[in-house]
Amino acid sequence: MESNGKTYQMRSIGTVARDGDSIRVCLDAPVRAGLKALDTFSHVIVFWWAQRFDEPHYREVLVTPLPYAEGRESGVFANRSPVRPNLLMSTVCKILAVDETNGTVRINNIDAFDGTPVLDLKPYYPVTDRIREAHISDYLADWPEWVPDEGIGLMEGEE
Repeated sequence: MESNGKTYQMRSIGTVARDGDSIRVCLDAPVRAGLKALDTFSHVIVFWWAQRFDEPHYREVLVTPLPYAEGRESGVFANRSPVRPNLLMSTVCKILAVDETNGTVRINNIDAFDGTPVLDLKPYYPVTDRIREAHISDYLADWPEWVPDEGIGLMEGEE
């Protein structure tokens, strides 16, 4: 794949931890102070790395089948597949609790596996993160308008 030759460095700031029904973002000690006042928000956008697909051949895939629309495929920039040129993913999560001292954010759900590297957290701001008249592809027409309170979770059959 051709590129402009620029590369960028990111580092993990923590991981996703799944323990039974409990799901947490666990931050590394050096960045825990960044949680100050996150508990004043209802939701957080978790940016994470799809490490299970961190192989060169996955980064070359530009068109993928859609597991939620049988017989259809789209370009990776028109879906949320973890197979893509850069493995940066994001999920909006409801905040259940924040523990700045221990560096944890308990969340309702996330479509990431246990041990997934977390790259960043951003509070959800309705003024910039919500669109009044958005539209989606027809193959998603039967999806609900909002994420259920319990979250979306992983695809069926995934751990």
